[in-house]
Amino acid sequence: MMRADCYRFRVEADAPRSRAAHATAALAPARLPVQRPSDARVLVIGAHGELAHHRRADWIDPLGPDDVVVANDAATLPGSLGALHMRTGRDIEVRLAAHAPRARSGEPRFDAVIFGAGDWRTRTEHRAPPPAMLAGDVVRIADVDAFVERCLDHPRLVRLRFGASDAGLWRLLATHGRPVQYAHLAIDLAPWDVWTPIAGRPVAFEPPSAGFVLDWNSLRKLRARGVRFATLSHAAGLSSTGAADLDRRLPLDEPYDIPLPTVQSIRRARARGGRILAVGTTVVRALEHAARVDGTVQAGRGRADQRIGADTELCVVDALLTGTHEPGTSHYEMLRAFADAATLAAATVALATHGYRTHEFGDSMLVMRRA
Repeated sequence: MMRADCYRFRVEADAPRSRAAHATAALAPARLPVQRPSDARVLVIGAHGELAHHRRADWIDPLGPDDVVVANDAATLPGSLGALHMRTGRDIEVRLAAHAPRARSGEPRFDAVIFGAGDWRTRTEHRAPPPAMLAGDVVRIADVDAFVERCLDHPRLVRLRFGASDAGLWRLLATHGRPVQYAHLAIDLAPWDVWTPIAGRPVAFEPPSAGFVLDWNSLRKLRARGVRFATLSHAAGLSSTGAADLDRRLPLDEPYDIPLPTVQSIRRARARGGRILAVGTTVVRALEHAARVDGTVQAGRGRADQRIGADTELCVVDALLTGTHEPGTSHYEMLRAFADAATLAAATVALATHGYRTHEFGDSMLVMRRA
């Protein structure tokens, strides 16, 4: 599903990697769940590798008439659930990780990552492992039983069928679920902390946090510049599982839904020489997966099952507005489709030198696809 004139980037000599690795250790996460802090910044990586520091509110400045901005409007489920593993009597944590096909009986199913006792205050990689999970095990969450239909090639990853109607599942999530979060944060997350300003259908498992930058003022500025704004829905998955071998498989397959008006906006921008800016890595995954051989995007539903990295030919997206990602993560690997290794290493050093904050409530990067 790649067109012939797409740009291909190869990994260049990796001389600056040691400097970048040292800089990564100096990067600090944002510890408070503030979506649009007044001092937020954006590092702009130009098409020729140039770096520039700006207020994050100015991320719109490089855009002009005929460009289109596409954002993920998925709302985030409260997918962290305390539970009891009935066979062993041990406390566990269930983190919903992906939507699974509905059972024949109509009961909802999810793929989930299972942790031992504990909560987000312990670093994910230090969490206790769960008891051995077996097909047929019962996991009790409040007054609802979930059944392990099968284990999915890893001790922590299972497919769960919930013994509840849709209404019962939503009631369970609303009363006993909480947002998935990690130990870099200083306080408990509330559901509204992880919903972007354009949140619609609750289908994501972690927030499409690049969209935290959006507000009514930014949408007004886009319109004043003649920049079109469009959305799609993509079920953003977990960013960490606590197991290095399972983390290497991230991101898991993620469903998306691209509406026809978004496709029409992209088509119109292409016809007029405009650029496509994706707000978040999930938007890149959805648009590139839905691309035809000639580079046009198909409307409708799909399931992004590809990995985007240094060898990926980008067919649709020209620029990416995203968080400040650390080398070695799947999000950082996607940046390698936009810029070469030397440029990204220099960007990592610049982020650390200028005190940019990482993670979902941190600062941002605007990466232009390499010319």
